[in-house]
Amino acid sequence: MALTEGRRASLARLAIVLALVALWELLSRTGAVNPRLLPSASEAFTTLAELLQRPKLRGDLLVTGSEVAVAFLLAVPAGAAIGLLIAESRYWGEVLRPLIFFLFSIPKSIFLPMFILAFGIGYAQKVGFGFFSTVFIVAMSTAAAVESVKPDHVTVARSFGATRGQIVSRIYLPSMMPVLLEALRIAMIFNFTGVMLAEMYASREGLGHAISNWGENFQMRQLFAGVVLVSLIAILFNEAVRWAERRCEHWRT
Repeated sequence: MALTEGRRASLARLAIVLALVALWELLSRTGAVNPRLLPSASEAFTTLAELLQRPKLRGDLLVTGSEVAVAFLLAVPAGAAIGLLIAESRYWGEVLRPLIFFLFSIPKSIFLPMFILAFGIGYAQKVGFGFFSTVFIVAMSTAAAVESVKPDHVTVARSFGATRGQIVSRIYLPSMMPVLLEALRIAMIFNFTGVMLAEMYASREGLGHAISNWGENFQMRQLFAGVVLVSLIAILFNEAVRWAERRCEHWRT
C-alpha cells in the first residue's frame, strides 16, 4: 500500500529527529565532545525518566502548564478582539496597527523587570508576561485573517439580513480558521517561551526555574533532560495543531 504524502512527510521528520539523536549519542560516546559538557542522549533520556518520577518535577510541570494555559486562554480572545477591531474599523486600524507593530518589534525580555515590579515574583507575573508575549501576534494574525476573507461572502450575507454576530460566526470564523490555527501554533510558541523566560528570570517554581537551577549548578544531565522534555512538549502541541488544521482543511475552499 502506497504511503500518502502526509505520511511520507511524517516519516521523514521522524527520521531526521532519530538521526539527530544518534549524532548526539555518537558525539558524546566517542569523546568528540566532552561528555561532561554534552552527556549522551541515552543518559539524558534515562535522567528524564528518573526526574519524571519525582513529585517536585511533576509539580513544576503542573505549575508551568497552568501558567501557559491561563496566559493563552486570556491572550487569544483579547488578541482576536483587537485584530478584529483593527481589520473592521479603518480609524482604529490606523490608530492601533502602528502601536502593535512597534510593541511587537521590541524584545519582550526588556519588559520582564516591569512585570516583576508590578506583580511580584509569583503566578500573576508569569501569566501576565506570557499574555504580553502572545497577545500581539494573535492580534496581527487575526487582522490578517479577517482581511483574507472574501468580501463577496460578507456582502451576500449582509444582503440576506445577517447580523454582525452571524457574519462573524458563519463567515469570518470558518474562513479564518485555517489561518488562525497556523497563527495559534506560532502564538503558543511565544506564550510558552514567555512563561519559561519569566520562570528562569525570577521564580520559585516551574519547569523554567528547574532548568535554570540545573544550568547554574552545572548539572548537565538534568539540564539536557529538561531540554528534551521541553522539546517533547513543543512537538506534541505542534502535532495536535497539525491534526486540527487537517480537520479544518475543507474550510479553505
